[in-house]
Amino acid sequence: MIENSFPTPQSVNPRAASVTSLDGADEPHAVSINPRDGEWLDANRAQWDERVPLHLASDFYDQSALRAGDGRLTPIDEAELQGLFPGDDGRFRLDGKRVLHLQCHFGADTLTIAQRGASVIGLDFSPPAIRAARALAADVGLAERTRFLIANLYDARHALPEPDSFDVVFTTWGTIGWLPDVAEWARIIEWFLAPGGTLYFADGHPAAMVFDSTSSPSAPLPEFAYPYGDRNPLILDQADDYADGDAVLTHTRSWEWAHPTSEIVGALLEAGLQIDKLGEHFEVPWKMFDQLVPTGDGMFGWPDGTPWLPLALEVVASKPGGER
Repeated sequence: MIENSFPTPQSVNPRAASVTSLDGADEPHAVSINPRDGEWLDANRAQWDERVPLHLASDFYDQSALRAGDGRLTPIDEAELQGLFPGDDGRFRLDGKRVLHLQCHFGADTLTIAQRGASVIGLDFSPPAIRAARALAADVGLAERTRFLIANLYDARHALPEPDSFDVVFTTWGTIGWLPDVAEWARIIEWFLAPGGTLYFADGHPAAMVFDSTSSPSAPLPEFAYPYGDRNPLILDQADDYADGDAVLTHTRSWEWAHPTSEIVGALLEAGLQIDKLGEHFEVPWKMFDQLVPTGDGMFGWPDGTPWLPLALEVVASKPGGER
């Protein structure tokens, strides 16, 4: 199951989308963004608030396994976490661990982690999402092992003043594309991790995010559409929703950012973390391009299994000191 602040619009059928350029946007770093306030934050929050009831009702976010006590993360997440925290039943176990889930949306993955034995705090900037997460936690009997907080990620240290206290920070699938400042994101993760603690991060591969399939959906491969190294926001006006093909959003404007792999890894290193694994995958847990085909377990990959380009990026990092 996938449940975070999910794919960037350019990777999810942006046929009705229009892209807005800001004055000065042809110059690197020309647009100054306040990560704690501003039009970008208001627009993105309004759109994600509107998406919450759509996602709760969608098959894309099927909650049946979670409600039956057997929630699952994506196959990529499950495999990596099983390697890090092996369980006797072939699934990862986090018994006795404290986990912080950043950008948790309505909490389905947060609660799956709690089902594997962890005590988990989920944080998201959308009040409707957090209210839904709290209700879902009560429904599945995990309210005592979970806590959900409303906060902009950049205000997380004020909302949750618990430095050096989490064994795992978890953040996956459609997260950093919504953030203007990855360096501060990395510093926040380092601040929360206990010495010896682990970051698990997975998302669409930055190299894949330069492509789009909408200019020619019948073409054998997607085409270049977005600069890999553009530091300015991509502002889109788009009414559709990736989880509900019939939805027409009222809050159509969103702000997003491209973050190259070197920027992501460099930010984590500069924050003082150690990179333990950098993984690339030729599958992704949503139909990123029209040309992708189902590969099973909710994953999509290239036709005929040809490894044209990695579609997903995975990073495991740790905070020096202590024991895991």
